[in-house]
Amino acid sequence: MPERGKWYYFYMKKLYLKYKELFDYLVVGVLTTIISLAVYYACIWTFADPNNAVLLQVANVLSWIISVTFAYVMSRLFVFHSKNTNVIKEITQFFLSRMATLLMDMGIMFLLVTIMKQNANIAKLISQVVVIVMNYVLSKLFVFKKNK
Repeated sequence: MPERGKWYYFYMKKLYLKYKELFDYLVVGVLTTIISLAVYYACIWTFADPNNAVLLQVANVLSWIISVTFAYVMSRLFVFHSKNTNVIKEITQFFLSRMATLLMDMGIMFLLVTIMKQNANIAKLISQVVVIVMNYVLSKLFVFKKNK
């Protein structure tokens, strides 16, 4: 490996190790998003008629449940390395925190789009940044907190 390549490799490794939890959280978040979209579109392509409001919401809820379940497992194992033996409590806290950020997302969208008449696409991007940060904070401080 050339000298410059070695320096870059060691710098990137040091940076990764310093921010490992955040990096791993972002990777899990990207995978969770992909799963959520895949489940949603699989529902739409198979049984859920997007013109049927009930079936559309069934597809949306199903994709949310499956993606949040995936996010919990990956967060527990690979991001926060939880050793908590009370898994039921941890799962409940995780789902409650995700439900809270789902409601936050809905509130932000209502405020920005309905009340303030902002562009829905820009509002969704703003909302997603807030939700991602809050999901991490709630996971770190509430769900997977390290007992000292």
